[in-house]
Amino acid sequence: MAVVHSGKMLTTTCHCTETKVVYRRYASLFFIAATDPTDNELITLEIVHRYVEQMDKYYGNVCELDIIFNFQKAYFILDELLLAGELQESSKKNVLRVIGAQDGLEEMEVEDDSVTKIG
Repeated sequence: MAVVHSGKMLTTTCHCTETKVVYRRYASLFFIAATDPTDNELITLEIVHRYVEQMDKYYGNVCELDIIFNFQKAYFILDELLLAGELQESSKKNVLRVIGAQDGLEEMEVEDDSVTKIG
């Protein structure tokens, strides 16, 4: 295993025989991705950065507690960005629009459940 550290950017890549591990630190959060050895680690870091940007926009400066207590949304954001490990949606606005629509559906479902319980 070889570890390559790139100073100020706080990104590190670990090369194993069959897997490349790429991680990046944002404040107190570490984001880790295991990739194929032939995959470009810069693209992986860009996807991680885009994921963090989307969570920042959704949560408003994402922190560990946001992910712990609302991990379903963190997974939903990741699912909107990636499909089979590849970036599927490059538009940041579209991801936020879909997440907002999903939130609206969840709120409608909660309202329907409360009306059903009352009636």
